[in-house]
Amino acid sequence: MGKPHRERTLSDNEARAVTRLLRVSPQKLNLLAQLIRGKKVDRALADLTFSRKRIAHDVKKTLQSAIANAENNHSLDVDALVVSEAYVGKGLVMKRMKARARGRAGRIEKPFAQITVVLRQVEDVA
Repeated sequence: MGKPHRERTLSDNEARAVTRLLRVSPQKLNLLAQLIRGKKVDRALADLTFSRKRIAHDVKKTLQSAIANAENNHSLDVDALVVSEAYVGKGLVMKRMKARARGRAGRIEKPFAQITVVLRQVEDVA
């Protein structure tokens, strides 16, 4: 007896991976999402490998997870995968205080974000 099986939200030629609670602001994470959006997966992996951004390593792990999901769970061809969607969402924000002059306090916000990578298998039109 368990919960009824939920219908698949993606089409048959798509796979997805989500990473939550990344300790970076959504604005900075969106720069990397824009970098890989629309590219073939091997090119996107190369771009993330040589990116100088600190969070690029975590985005690369998310992309590799989506590739593994496509290959193992959905039997898609890895060589024909393209990053069809890469989008960023806001997470929680830790709020801290820092002592300032004359007994005041300055607010420090430490944002978290999440990234979703959707891969799609495309047929080469040659």
